[in-house]
Amino acid sequence: MNKANLLRLLEESEGEYVSGEEISRLLNVSRTAIWKQVRKLEADGFRIEAVPRLGYRLMAKPAKLTMQELLPKLRTDTFGRRLIVLDVTDSTQNDLRRLAEEGAAEGTLVIAEKQTQGRGRMGRSWLSPSGKGIWMSLLLRPPVPLPLTPQLTLLAAVALSRAISLHLPQLDIGIKWPNDLLVGGKKISGILLESAAEDERLNYVVAGLAISANLDAEDYPEELLEKAISLKMASGTAVDRAGLIADVLEQFEQLYKLYLDKGFAPIRTLWESRSVTLGKPTELHTPQGKVAGTPRGLDDMGGLRVELPDGSWRTVYSGEVGAR
Repeated sequence: MNKANLLRLLEESEGEYVSGEEISRLLNVSRTAIWKQVRKLEADGFRIEAVPRLGYRLMAKPAKLTMQELLPKLRTDTFGRRLIVLDVTDSTQNDLRRLAEEGAAEGTLVIAEKQTQGRGRMGRSWLSPSGKGIWMSLLLRPPVPLPLTPQLTLLAAVALSRAISLHLPQLDIGIKWPNDLLVGGKKISGILLESAAEDERLNYVVAGLAISANLDAEDYPEELLEKAISLKMASGTAVDRAGLIADVLEQFEQLYKLYLDKGFAPIRTLWESRSVTLGKPTELHTPQGKVAGTPRGLDDMGGLRVELPDGSWRTVYSGEVGAR
């Protein structure tokens, strides 16, 4: 038995309970096998009610993103205008990188309902269950020198924070250096920019954008609940994923155009105004070791300016703030 067979049986029951005994008979499987497939369907976003002596019934299906739903909501010139929506993939980063190598245009967007190998910064995995989040990658081809690409990570953080604030104004969204978005000290989003260059010339940047939109507490491993939260959990209401995607793309495109026209200065001002890192003594973990001090702002390249306890200054370009 696979989950597709069980799902078809539950759908055919049209909201009525199907007993475990009947499922076992019809599909020739054990009760344990049924439960395993139920759990898989729940992981894909289906809501299934299990009642002793009554059996199982299908309560709700995941609301899937479609191009027909997304495209009319877009208010951009190029971002998202070439759109690919997948049910499941290993990583939208991998999909878009392949398209970029084939010459895909700037603004190409890949969205997946589920990622099996979603990844974040520092090689960490990213929880990407089906139908509950925004898991997407956007292609950029900026005419900037390779050393300036870290500025785009900061730009992405500002774009996402502005979009979420527009969509859910009741939430206080803060940016933890360099690009973690927090609500009440818990992470709601992940940003991963991966670039390709040749002879110090930037060919393209794949911007991975992940937003934990409609996850419930039971979707998270227990150890993640201490430091992660979804927009639904934080706000108490489910998020219109298509509408939020449209807001993200609009904000990203506006800031990207501003960046290409005016440089990093306005982006730096916007990032600093939304930061929850500045002015707070902390410990930074960098490739060169730990740095204890108080972050004060960004430099012209996008590095974090840190005032050390002895009054000297140090600029950090890569690392993490606080405990790992």
